[in-house]
Amino acid sequence: MPETRVIVNLSNRHIHVSKEDLAALFGAGATLTKTKDLMQPGQFACDECVTIKGPKGSIDKVRILGPERKETQCEILSSDVFKLGVPGCPVRESGQLAGSSPFEIIGPAGTVKKQQGLIIAKRHIHFDPASAARFGVADKQLVSLRVGEERSAIFENLVCRVHETYALECHLDFDEGNAVGIASGAFGEVMRK
Repeated sequence: MPETRVIVNLSNRHIHVSKEDLAALFGAGATLTKTKDLMQPGQFACDECVTIKGPKGSIDKVRILGPERKETQCEILSSDVFKLGVPGCPVRESGQLAGSSPFEIIGPAGTVKKQQGLIIAKRHIHFDPASAARFGVADKQLVSLRVGEERSAIFENLVCRVHETYALECHLDFDEGNAVGIASGAFGEVMRK
């Protein structure tokens, strides 16, 4: 029988920045200051935060996650679209930015206007190849996830992301976790379609 139990960690809104945008926002020569490692190898939360701005409003203290990326992207919650005024913000996998929403980033040393890069992260599960084999899933396969207790629910359309650099972990966002009454460290049951 394939494995089904996976740890679920909740993602808050956050931003990944390019080296060029980091310099524009925090000054020439700026580097990211690691505050804690995340579960995915090489990924970390940073001390640096920015303000993100949309057509109708802004959100302060959006944390940068490191390391630097080739292209800047900001992942928001579904509930953030109303405050920012970006009702057409697409649900996407990380890195799939073509046609995503424009936004502005405000840092202590400057401002950057992006023509794209604002997304709502598609719910997903990270698998290393050995874990994917134990669960009987393939890269880009869609699965469902049963999670929660008193307010339990089944989330559909989680994308399996398989890579040798990943650690086994499911990512839902805070809106999704709050809806089913869970916090980071909960466990869910993967259901293959």
